[in-house]
Amino acid sequence: MSKFSEKVLGIVKSVPYGKVVSYGQVALMAGIPRAAIQVGWVLHTSGHLVPWWRVINNSGRISIKHPEHTTHMQKALLEKEGVKVTKDFRIDIDNYRYRPSISEIENLSLDPQYIENLSEKYNL
Repeated sequence: MSKFSEKVLGIVKSVPYGKVVSYGQVALMAGIPRAAIQVGWVLHTSGHLVPWWRVINNSGRISIKHPEHTTHMQKALLEKEGVKVTKDFRIDIDNYRYRPSISEIENLSLDPQYIENLSEKYNL
């Protein structure tokens, strides 16, 4: 397994019950901005190891397109955790977004300037 995949899985495992992150947020936290599609692929191939349903797109919509993990399945899993999901699979991402603490971000071994940029982007 690649270091990127390991980081992605570790980050997704750290998302608390009832919270969500975007694919892009996971990529940023892994230190590889613009790797949102790759995050989706890691979850597709290893999703059974982590709470994959807590990852949605940045506009706050469930966008999964896979026969094994359907939009309806993801909606049900999120609702079971208390996340409100509309009939058209939308979530108030600002309300439910996981915002890790600075110390949690520092544990990801990222450059200090990069951490500062993350902090500003997600109001950490």
